[in-house]
Amino acid sequence: MGIASLVLGIISIICGLFTSSAKWIGAILGLIGIILGAQDRKNAEKRGIATAGMVCSIIGFILCVIGFIACIACIGSLAALGAMQ
Repeated sequence: MGIASLVLGIISIICGLFTSSAKWIGAILGLIGIILGAQDRKNAEKRGIATAGMVCSIIGFILCVIGFIACIACIGSLAALGAMQ
C-alpha cells in the first residue's frame, strides 16, 4: 500500500500543479493516498516508502485544495464584476 500511496501522491501533485479542471480529482487521489500511507506506516519493513507516499499525498492534496479555492474565488470575483456593470 505504500507504493500505491506514493503513486497517488505523485499523480495528485501533477493534478495540483498542471491541470485546472481536475483539481477535485487530485484532491480525492491525495486523500486516498494519505489513508493508504497511514495504514502502511504500521508495517516496519515498508515504513520509509509509506512515509514518502504520505508526504507526497499531503502536498498534492493541499495544492489541489488551494487551487480549487483559488478557482472558485476567481469565478466569484468575475461574477461580482459582471453584476456591477
